[in-house]
Amino acid sequence: MLSGFIFTVLGLALFEIISSADNAIINAEVLRTMSEKMRRWFLFWGILFAVFVIRGFLPWAIIWATVPSLGPIGAFTATWSSDPVVHTAIEKSAPILMAGGGIFLVFLFFHWLFLEEKHFGLPGERFFKAQGVWFYAVVSVLLAVIVWLALQSDPLMAFGAVIGSTAFFITHGFKENAERAEQEMISGASARSDISKILYLEVIDATFSIDGVLGAFAFTLSIPLILIGNGIGAIVLRKLTVSNIETVKKYIFLKNGAMYSVFFLGFIMLLHAFRVPVPEWISPLITFTVVGYFFLKSRTHLKLQTTA
Repeated sequence: MLSGFIFTVLGLALFEIISSADNAIINAEVLRTMSEKMRRWFLFWGILFAVFVIRGFLPWAIIWATVPSLGPIGAFTATWSSDPVVHTAIEKSAPILMAGGGIFLVFLFFHWLFLEEKHFGLPGERFFKAQGVWFYAVVSVLLAVIVWLALQSDPLMAFGAVIGSTAFFITHGFKENAERAEQEMISGASARSDISKILYLEVIDATFSIDGVLGAFAFTLSIPLILIGNGIGAIVLRKLTVSNIETVKKYIFLKNGAMYSVFFLGFIMLLHAFRVPVPEWISPLITFTVVGYFFLKSRTHLKLQTTA
């Protein structure tokens, strides 16, 4: 039991680190334009906010919204409760959450595969990048199929899938705006104060953290475990933001590992939504395997570049 908890927490932490690496790079670039005092303030208070507010509030709010009958306290302690009524409520409502989270993550993967600039790490990625115009067709058909299948068993699960797609396009819009704002701040075209930059970074952190929080539900429905795992990942990521972000940038295929992990976790969530049994250890195992492969691939590439 303890080993299972540890494996899950480590998997959550790794997924949080790898899925939020882009956020760390944005943070590092913006922090360079700020005073030393405000940098220290952000790195201390920002960690507390990221761990206890964003990564604590979001999963709790999602569970509460999915199973409102639990109430605010019950939503936090639900997975630790021995009350069979609580377990029945979670089991009944979980497909709604899993369908929404699964669609969000799968859409995220296909957007990266078809539209985003990348270092090509696997055969076929270049082909899909050249077919970028098909992204909207692929995700639209996928959503239609998932909604149709969901309607056969639970209309609310179909609604959850639609909410997942809506959440994807809303957060995607925020991320695109963040990239433009980042370039303005780095170039000096935007005359923002350090306080406004900190507020900007916190909003962006909340936006980027949605990927990690939704993916966490593929590991477990336990909010305390999600809080611990994602919290560890967020703390490690903030430390990397300060000390080793340039090194992280050199591992060029880590983004690929993050996105393939996102795809597999999204697929697992969709399987859970349709009540296909998937052992809990599968999600952390896939995450470690996929990220490990692309880490080694990045390391090999870095060594070749160094010796060239």
